[in-house]
Amino acid sequence: MVSNLAQLPNANIILDALLLGGLDEVYLIDAGSMRLVYVSESALKNTDYGRDSLDQLDLDQLFGLSQQTLQSHLDNHRAHSYFIEVEQNQPPLIGHTAHAQLRIMILQSNQQEYILIIKNNPKPASSSAALKAMVSNAPAVVCQFRLDYHGEIKFIYLTEGCQALLGLKAEDLIIDSRLFFALMADADSNDLRKRLMQSAAELDPLNWEGKIWIESWKDNKWLDFRAMPRVLNTGITQWEGIMTNITRSKLEKSEIEQSHREMAELTAHINNIKEQERNVIAREIHDDLGGNLTAIKIGLGSMINRINAGTSPTVEQVRKLEFIVDNTFESVHRISSNLRPNILDLGIVAALDWQAKEFERQFELKCRFSCNQVEVTVSPEQAITLFRIFQESMSNVVKHAHATQVDVKLVAGKNDIVMTVIDNGLGLKPSDVLKTNSFGIRGMRERAAALHGSFNAIQFGEGGTLITLKLPVL
Repeated sequence: MVSNLAQLPNANIILDALLLGGLDEVYLIDAGSMRLVYVSESALKNTDYGRDSLDQLDLDQLFGLSQQTLQSHLDNHRAHSYFIEVEQNQPPLIGHTAHAQLRIMILQSNQQEYILIIKNNPKPASSSAALKAMVSNAPAVVCQFRLDYHGEIKFIYLTEGCQALLGLKAEDLIIDSRLFFALMADADSNDLRKRLMQSAAELDPLNWEGKIWIESWKDNKWLDFRAMPRVLNTGITQWEGIMTNITRSKLEKSEIEQSHREMAELTAHINNIKEQERNVIAREIHDDLGGNLTAIKIGLGSMINRINAGTSPTVEQVRKLEFIVDNTFESVHRISSNLRPNILDLGIVAALDWQAKEFERQFELKCRFSCNQVEVTVSPEQAITLFRIFQESMSNVVKHAHATQVDVKLVAGKNDIVMTVIDNGLGLKPSDVLKTNSFGIRGMRERAAALHGSFNAIQFGEGGTLITLKLPVL
C-alpha cells in the first residue's frame, strides 16, 4: 500500500478531499484489483487498524458495499468529475461509528482507474443541535431541493424563516413547489427555471436575483437565491442553498441611481441657466454700458472740437453728457445687483423686507413679511441662500399659484433659522414636486442641503402652498 501522498495519481484531488473532509476517512482503491492503495490517518484512527491490516479486509467489511456495487458505480460514472453520494448496502463491520452515506469519485491516471471514497465522520449531537438552531433562526431561508425526472423543482427542506420571507409555510412549499414560482412574474419565473437547468447541466452554483409579490401583504420583495448543486447516486441533482431578502439594498441602490440622474439633470439645468445669465449680462454690458460709453465719447469729441475752434461747449451739451453718465451708473448698479444684491449688505431682515415690498409693487400682490428679531446674524452663504430661495418661491407664486396674498416669516431660534412662505393660491400637488422638469424646487432643495439645511414644499390647507426652509444656526 502506498503511504506517500505525492506518489499517488491525482494527488491534488485527494489533497482537496483531505482538506475538505477534516476528520472524515479518505480511501483510494485501484479499480482493476479492487484493493486499497491509500488510506488517510483519520481512517486508521477511526478503525484502529494498520495500513496492512486494512488491505486484507473485504470491501463489505470496510465500507458496507459489495465489490459488485462498486463496479456498477465505476461503470456508470466513469465520465463524471465530481463526487456522488452512495448509500451502503449494510453497516460496515469495523470502525467506531456506522456511516449512512459514502462519497465516491472515479479518477483516471495513466490509463488506470481509481475509486476515491470518503466516509463522513458524524459530528457530535450537541454540535448538530446548535447548528440546526442557528440555521433555523437565521434571517433568511436555508433550503434543500431537487429537480425531479420531469425537470420540476421539489423542496425537501426549508427553515422556519420561510413564512416570514415568502409568506408561505414550509410544509406547503414542500407539498407544492409551484407556489414558489407563482410569487414571480413570468419573466422572473422563466429566468429562474433557465438558471436551474444550466446549474444542473454544468453543476455550477445557482446565483439568481428576482422580485416576488406577496399578495396577502400587498408587498414586493427582492430575493437573492444562491445554491450549490450535487448529483446523488440515483442521478438526481440536489441543491443546498439560501434565500435572502435584498429589498432594502435594491431600493437604496435605486434611490442612489435616481439621485445621480436628478443631480446630472439639475447640473445641466444650472449650467444652462448660467449660460443664459452670462448672455444677458454680456448683452447689457454691450448695449447699455457700451452704448453709453460710445455716446459719452461722441459728446466729448464734439465738445473738444468746439473748444479747438475757439467756441465754448453749450450747457445743453454738458447736461446731455451728464445724463448719459447717470444712466451708466444706473446700469452698473443694476448689473451688479443682479449678480449679488447690494441690499444684503444691510442684513438679511432688511433684504427680505425690501424684496417683499418690491414684489408687492411690481405684481400688485399683497406680500407681508415679519421676523421675530430686528436683526438676524447669518453667514454670507446663508444670506444669499435665504434671499434666492425667497425670490424663487415668489417667482413660482407669480407664475403658477395665481395667489392674491403671501405671508413670509423669518424665525431665528436657538438651534436653527426657519423661513416660511405661505400663499393662498391653487396649491402644490405631490406630482408637481416629482416632475422631471421641476428644477426650481430641486434647485432650492440642493441649495439648502449644501448648507446642511432642509427644504420642503407642501400643499397648505385646502389651497395654497407652504414652503419651509430651515438652516442651522452658526
